Amino acid sequence: MEEKKEKYINPFTDYGFKRLFGEEPSKDLLLDFLNELLGDKEGKIKELSYQSTENLPITIGNRKAIFDIYCTNEKGEKFIVEMQKVEQQYFKDRMLFYSTFPIQVQAKDKGKNWDFNLKHVYAIGILDFSFKEDEPDPEKYRYDAKITEIETGEIFYDKLTFTYLAMEKFNKELDQINSKFEKWLYVIKNLSKLDRVPEKLREEIFIKFFQIAEIAKMKEEEYREYEASLNAYRDIKNSVDFAEKKGIEKGIEKGEESKTMKVVLIMNEKGYSNEEIAEVTELSIERVVELLKQINEQDIQ
Repeated sequence: MEEKKEKYINPFTDYGFKRLFGEEPSKDLLLDFLNELLGDKEGKIKELSYQSTENLPITIGNRKAIFDIYCTNEKGEKFIVEMQKVEQQYFKDRMLFYSTFPIQVQAKDKGKNWDFNLKHVYAIGILDFSFKEDEPDPEKYRYDAKITEIETGEIFYDKLTFTYLAMEKFNKELDQINSKFEKWLYVIKNLSKLDRVPEKLREEIFIKFFQIAEIAKMKEEEYREYEASLNAYRDIKNSVDFAEKKGIEKGIEKGEESKTMKVVLIMNEKGYSNEEIAEVTELSIERVVELLKQINEQDIQ
């Protein structure tokens, strides 16, 4: 039997996510999604403009932060939006590190007269995994964090917000959905499995979302780029799914970074270069080399 081809792109691919939310023609999609995500607590966003990462401050070793999406609203507030495909040991640290770039650039914009009155920075992660520490709570898929005073639990600084969505824990069906925000989560998680616009999603914003996502409307060059991105995504998912057995065989069944080690292991065994592994897992090349060395040492022992 011929395998059924998907009608709509997979939002969890690098190309798919940027096509749906990171390009000018789809800016109103991102605006609507962010307003549903943050609007109740942070206020409505009226305008968005995409920002280049080229002018962001350079860090140690001339390494720059590369975000999936980086934008600014009409009040000068900064938004980083990341789609994270595979669990990383220090993901929260990385998002905190990323958030410092839009903070630093505000000083650069204002020059010597900077008065340290910062604009709000939002770091948003859409995750294709769950945090290990929250596995006992199967229904918690949203995390909102600010800097708080430890004793009282009250917000100490309110201009730095982290919001994470663990998509694999969002399991509502369409007939269980009660808000537009939940509609967004549903369509992001299930888009590539659908073959039409569900009746419950026949709103103008979602109809446009499905139109942009339709694979048949892509130009040949766009389709080739999407296919490459989809293949990379499938390699990651297959590596994670298959790596459990390999991880056990090589003695890396447990530990905070075990899943990342397994992905590195499988991709290495499939013949991927260290540079390709680093690009897919979003690790540094040095870290990939270090993990492979650890695995090889376990083989020898």
